[in-house]
Amino acid sequence: MKHTSKCFLMVWVWGCMAAPLAAQQVYTLDECIESALQNNARMKNAENDLTSARHQRKEAFTNYFPSISATGGGFLSSTHLLGMEMGPGMSLGLMKDGLVGGVTASMPLFTGGQIVQGNKLSEVNVEKYRLLGRQAENEVKLTAEQYYWQVAMLKEKLRTLHVVEAQLAEILKDVDAAVQAGVTNRNDLLQVQLRQNDTRSTRINVENSLALSRCLLAQYIGTPGDSVDVDFAVADSLPEPPDALYRRPDESLALTPEYNLLQAKLKASRIERKMTLGKQLPTVAIGGGFVYDNLLDRDRNYWVGFATVSVPLSGWWEGSHSLKRSKLAVSTEENNLRNGSELLVINMQNTWNAVTDAYKQVRIAIESIGQSAENLRLQTDYYHAGTCTMSDLLEAQTLFQQSRDRYVEAYAQYAVKKREYLQSTGR
Repeated sequence: MKHTSKCFLMVWVWGCMAAPLAAQQVYTLDECIESALQNNARMKNAENDLTSARHQRKEAFTNYFPSISATGGGFLSSTHLLGMEMGPGMSLGLMKDGLVGGVTASMPLFTGGQIVQGNKLSEVNVEKYRLLGRQAENEVKLTAEQYYWQVAMLKEKLRTLHVVEAQLAEILKDVDAAVQAGVTNRNDLLQVQLRQNDTRSTRINVENSLALSRCLLAQYIGTPGDSVDVDFAVADSLPEPPDALYRRPDESLALTPEYNLLQAKLKASRIERKMTLGKQLPTVAIGGGFVYDNLLDRDRNYWVGFATVSVPLSGWWEGSHSLKRSKLAVSTEENNLRNGSELLVINMQNTWNAVTDAYKQVRIAIESIGQSAENLRLQTDYYHAGTCTMSDLLEAQTLFQQSRDRYVEAYAQYAVKKREYLQSTGR
């Protein structure tokens, strides 16, 4: 079964990678996120869970109303079920066959608060799944953005390779002319050709990675067709600093779904403790109904009424342990709330540090692009002047390519880290 699934995945990926460019749809980041929220299976499942919790809440509300039931039956016997000897040769027989039926209704007057607390618990359950839906939404947005930037980053690397290939073609042209003129030896020409081969190999790897990333993005956002493309080109400029995004952790804690989930779990445990207590209390109910029978060979219709009181005498011993266990469960959730709140605050600070670090990396990468471009220009002039070797020129060209690749990686990382920080602070 695992082998079959793996083969299916390989066929699907190959089909995506072989898709023609004409079949690709171009998406912005916001369009990718919106499509993922509408089509991703995680969001559909979260909506199903929330809808199920709402039905459960309505189900709990019905316990406030009387329960109505209808019963009926009949029998047929070979002899009378009741008989009486009236005298010699005289007897009376009753209930040889008959029908009986009725409709009854019962209404709980007191259940130890179990119905009230059950409805409160169902409300908390709806809130829990609403918060889980927010968590799912955050995860879907983050994953969609990660896939988006993966595609954008690989596209930029292909653009850099195109620039590098053009540079190498120009260098090869100059070196070939120099070899023909006898100014330099064939070793320089071979170094450039080897570098071109390495660049072609790198292009193949990047193109394959890009095709796979497009397929993964298309599958995640639920787009029909084989693949997608992203509408973005990284500019060689410094993005806006993240200073305006900062917000104090104590102001953000109550806005996060994670913190509110911890509170909902604590509230649910307290309600469950009250329900456990209610099970140890007496329950009182009243009811009535309409009954019909013809058991005595004549039709009878009559009304009945009743009241019940149930006291769980034998359950008190067991119930005392249940109460202690529910009290410990409340204490556990209180500890989880306190510990989870502290961890959430730490995570906010950690994600903020990650944002600022990513921004610094972008700034360093931009500086490196300028420096590597200037170094490449100087090495090119030095080579033409005969004051540096071909190895030095190709090393400068490699540094130029690496600086541009590091910039697009840092730019994509900065965008993702901003999303993580906004989500960690409830935005």
